[in-house]
Amino acid sequence: MAKRPVNYVSRDFESIKQSLIDHAKRYYPDTFKDFNEASFGSLMLDAVSYIGDNLSFYVDYQANESFLDSAIETDNITRLARQMGYKQTGTVATEGIITVYVLVPASTTTRGPNIDYIPIMKKGTTFNSEASGIFTLQEDIDFSDPSNEVVVGRVNEATGDPTYYAIKSKGKVISGELNQETFAVGTFTKFLRLKMDGLNISEVVSIRDSEGNEYYQVPYLSQNVIYEQIVNNASDKSVVPYNLRIRPVPRRFMSEFIDGEVFLQFGFGSEGNLTGDLIADPADVVLDVHGRNYVTDDSFDPSNLIKNDKFGVVPTDTILTVIYRSNSTETANAGVNTVNSPSAVNLVYKSLSALDSTVTDFIESSIESTNEEPIIGDVSAPTQEEIRMRAFDSYASQNRAVTKQDYIALCYRMPGSYGSIKRAAIAQDRDSFKRNLNLYVISEDQDGNFINPPTSLLHNLKLWLNQYKMINDTIDILPGKIVNLEIDFEVVTDLESNRFDVINECINRLKNDMVIKKNIGEPFYITDLYKTLNSVPGVVDTISVSVNTKTDAGYSQFPFDIEINTSPDGRILYAPSTVVFEIKEPDQDIQGVAR
Repeated sequence: MAKRPVNYVSRDFESIKQSLIDHAKRYYPDTFKDFNEASFGSLMLDAVSYIGDNLSFYVDYQANESFLDSAIETDNITRLARQMGYKQTGTVATEGIITVYVLVPASTTTRGPNIDYIPIMKKGTTFNSEASGIFTLQEDIDFSDPSNEVVVGRVNEATGDPTYYAIKSKGKVISGELNQETFAVGTFTKFLRLKMDGLNISEVVSIRDSEGNEYYQVPYLSQNVIYEQIVNNASDKSVVPYNLRIRPVPRRFMSEFIDGEVFLQFGFGSEGNLTGDLIADPADVVLDVHGRNYVTDDSFDPSNLIKNDKFGVVPTDTILTVIYRSNSTETANAGVNTVNSPSAVNLVYKSLSALDSTVTDFIESSIESTNEEPIIGDVSAPTQEEIRMRAFDSYASQNRAVTKQDYIALCYRMPGSYGSIKRAAIAQDRDSFKRNLNLYVISEDQDGNFINPPTSLLHNLKLWLNQYKMINDTIDILPGKIVNLEIDFEVVTDLESNRFDVINECINRLKNDMVIKKNIGEPFYITDLYKTLNSVPGVVDTISVSVNTKTDAGYSQFPFDIEINTSPDGRILYAPSTVVFEIKEPDQDIQGVAR
């Protein structure tokens, strides 16, 4: 009897069982005849089918989890994304501009404030927000700068002469509280890896060992140089305040943020690697490619400046002190005029010993602060779909911007400390004779709602993109247009269902559908609303669904014509290339009735 070929597509329980029964009937007709479901033979068939069904499921599952576009477990998605060059960041740390006011006594000899009492607020001064967030000054504020705004603050009521002048200045701040953690490191260990215990870590600021050696953070351990900012004292310092300098860093580390945990990764070099001349001879930076010893464009590694590096020196028999910044999503952002409580103020004067301490104490107590623009960043962790999108885009861009999609990828890769972009879209400027691009971006507030990005974020984004863009590209960064929508629906319920329960379930399901917000230019499918409503138990039919703009106080005021942008069949609400749709307040903006 010819053998029947095995059916390899029978992989579920019923198919496997039926294939086994057919096999037994064909090849063992005289041996196995009892196919009754209560028989022992049927039990064995069920057992084998069950095992086969489970094995098929797990084989398929593992295969799907091996690819980024089909994986569903967050751990696997993040691991696959890291393989493609996507670097997961810590909790959000936001940057912004703070406005500081100080009262300075008037000069007794000239008009204006007494220059001896004009202070400098030092870097490290902290400010508290109304949401209990801490913001640290990132640069000195010199109140004697001629660009500062100076007005009369107080006057003598009898004479009308100024007694104090108010000076207004601005400085850059970053959210987060500095904390410290120590590690006792023992004997030499290759590729030492340390896990930090701190919570809500946004960045590792510095690492020093007990001998005073500093370890520098690099994106990859193979990168053995950093770029330092050096104050420019040359004649052109007014135009170029800082110079960049390449510095070899044999002591270095890499920080990895994995699912809320932070790891410090070191190399496997020893202190012996630091003896003699650190800088490698040019002949030593040639990569050994197929035995060749000559330099070509493909084999020369310009970043390999340290000889015998071994991915950096690993700390040994020492105590590491790690300074890190921690943030929480509840306190990282700040609305307008909410950072108004200076704390840990550090003021310095040109000659403090010659000044009246009573006056200097008053100056310090007079300091007030506020933020004229919101300080915001991405307050939510990226979703699975966002991780996929950013990983694919990051892999495609390869640290340069050639295509339009490269620019979008770089927007999402900008560090959160400079402000985070939640949505981005780019289009060719058809009105420009040059290769000009219009980049539309959207940020979000402390509640996770779409807002137009503040000026400081747009400025940071432009500087960020300048290091990657093509030399002949010009970019205009513009805020996207936000259109807030509201949904009204009417459904018919069956007689056995409670109408109020059905309505609540309808609203909850629509809210769940709106959790993942739209991209700029992405249409709003009204047919999906019908599908969701009709799937609710107790709903017999959906009579109507109405989508309208919401322009009340607190909502976007951008004018948008629903009728013009709706498809003729009423199924799709189209979004122009600069517009993003949002249900801002689902609890209020989704309403329905039942009959």
